[in-house]
Amino acid sequence: MTPLDLWLTRSIPMCLLLQSLVLMALCFPSASMCPKGCNCQNLPHGLNVTCTQARLKEIPPDLPSDTILLQLDRNHISAVPDRVFQGLRHLRRLNLSHNAVETLGEGAFSGLESSLELLDLSHNRISSVHKDAFARLKARVVVDDNPWHCDCALQQALGGMAHNHEAAARVLCRSSELRDQEGRPFLAVDADLCNLAKRTTDYAMLVTMFGWFAMVISYVVYYVRQNQEDARRHLEYLKSLPSKPKKPDDPSEDISTVV
Repeated sequence: MTPLDLWLTRSIPMCLLLQSLVLMALCFPSASMCPKGCNCQNLPHGLNVTCTQARLKEIPPDLPSDTILLQLDRNHISAVPDRVFQGLRHLRRLNLSHNAVETLGEGAFSGLESSLELLDLSHNRISSVHKDAFARLKARVVVDDNPWHCDCALQQALGGMAHNHEAAARVLCRSSELRDQEGRPFLAVDADLCNLAKRTTDYAMLVTMFGWFAMVISYVVYYVRQNQEDARRHLEYLKSLPSKPKKPDDPSEDISTVV
């Protein structure tokens, strides 16, 4: 066997092995990036990352950038930090249902404005949201089964949703700025809660100003009465002093007068 034949005999299997490794890397580019406790499945246009019941307490920070479906339901996630999904430009569906999320900030879903189609936030503990939390999303947002506090911010947040009527129909007011709306659907709130909050603030300022004015008037009245009392006491003191005795007339003065 010639040296060339020997080299080819040893090189061909090695080339085939390297080719197989390259093909595997191309076919499964994100397998090594799959977050701990999650399952990553390749789809025609990206990854389906499933982290259901993974006992997560926070959103994984190392989510693959080509994720298009993200299942984070049935965990113990209590917060959605601002810009946590910033790198998921192709994400279409996000499931955060059955968690412990309590509030949502302005940038909770920043980066998902153009791609997200469905956002499931049902069965959480959300009571308040920033007024612009959903403002730029085009997605259909599911928000039912949360202990909502119906106030101006929620009214503005729902008004900024792409499918706001559908979302508002599922919101039940656990508490409200209007006492008679507690326990009723959000759509039953006829009042403008933002104007209500403004009127409440105006009333509070008016009451505060009236209180200060009353305090000033009370002080002035007290000051005048106190001065009058001091003046009366001083006058009585002067009256109580003994009068100065009158000096007798000088005799020489009388004589000069006679002459």
